[in-house]
This record gives sequence, structure tokens and C-alpha cells, in this order.
Amino acid sequence: MNELIIYAVFGYLLGSIPFGLVLCYIFGYGDIRKIGSGNIGATNVLRTGNKFLAFITLLLDSGKGAISVLISLYIMNTDFNTAMIAGFGSILGHLFPVWLKFKGGKGVATTFGTLLALSPYTGLITCIIWLITALIFRISSLSALIAVLASPVISYFLYPQYELLPLWCTVVAAIVWAKHHQNIKRIIRGEEPKIGKKK
Repeated sequence: MNELIIYAVFGYLLGSIPFGLVLCYIFGYGDIRKIGSGNIGATNVLRTGNKFLAFITLLLDSGKGAISVLISLYIMNTDFNTAMIAGFGSILGHLFPVWLKFKGGKGVATTFGTLLALSPYTGLITCIIWLITALIFRISSLSALIAVLASPVISYFLYPQYELLPLWCTVVAAIVWAKHHQNIKRIIRGEEPKIGKKK
């Protein structure tokens, strides 16, 4: 139990680094929380008009989840369930960073990065679902909601040896959906901003 707590805390602290906020300050855009949706993730960084900065934010946010899992699995040689705990901690860190009074991002990129490290095919197919949905509807939040909703089913069929993985995906998907409650309302009203559109 102590080991699980250690990896959960490690993942949380890594995940709580607000790369989007830090990068926007460094590149002179100020507080990203004061523009667009107020989110610290890559989609809102894109609303600055700086595509490169948004891409770097996406890589770093997804990397937080992946690194927490990879360090757990391949450096510390833990079991798969412990790696899931580390990855889950990273997602929670992004969602509820202690440095920002527990007001973080939506957790999509960090979830994708964690999935790619935990179960590569699940993560890859989930990302493809996001991409296809985004190309069709041009709405990042809708694409994310559909993609994470599919992840438990994908993991169930592709990784039957990891019995707790579908449950992990279901819990993460539920949290991501809960964090998108305002987006869901805007989607229903037809008011959700398109990808790349300044709000």
C-alpha cells in the first residue's frame, strides 16, 4: 500500500506541472487562464494563434502521463497495476494541480499519453478516434469525449490479460466527462468553439 501511495504521489506531482500556463508566460502571452475557455491545455493555447506553442503543450501534457507510467514499468520495474496508479495520479495532477488551487486542465492529452504508455494499441486507436472526430466536427471537446468513452471497450478486447484496465479507463473517462460538463452544455446549445478559433 505504501508503494502505491508513493507512485500515486509521484504521478500527481509530475502531472500537476502546468506546461501550458508556464509556456504562455515564457513566450509573452500572459496568463492563458484569462483567454478563451480559461483552460491551461493545448486547445486553449492554440487560441493564442501560436500553433507551435500549442503543439509543444500537447506533447508535454501527454508526456506527463506517459513518463509516469514508463518510469514505473521500466525503471522501477513495478507491476502493471502499480503503473496504472502512477498514470492515474498524473491525470489527477493535471486536473487538480495543487499549485493552481486545484483548478487545472481537462486531462485529455495526459489521458492519451498515459494510455499510449500503458496499452499502446488502446492509446493509438483512441487518438485516431479523436483525430477522425475532430476532422469531421472541428470540436476538440466533442472529439475527446467520444474518444475516452471508447477506451474501455477498446482495452477490454485488445488487452484481456489486464483485467483492471477497462475499469481504469471507465473511471478516467467518467472524470474527463465530468470536467467537460460546461463544454457538454455548449455542445448541446451549438456554442462550443471550433478548433483553432479564437474565443
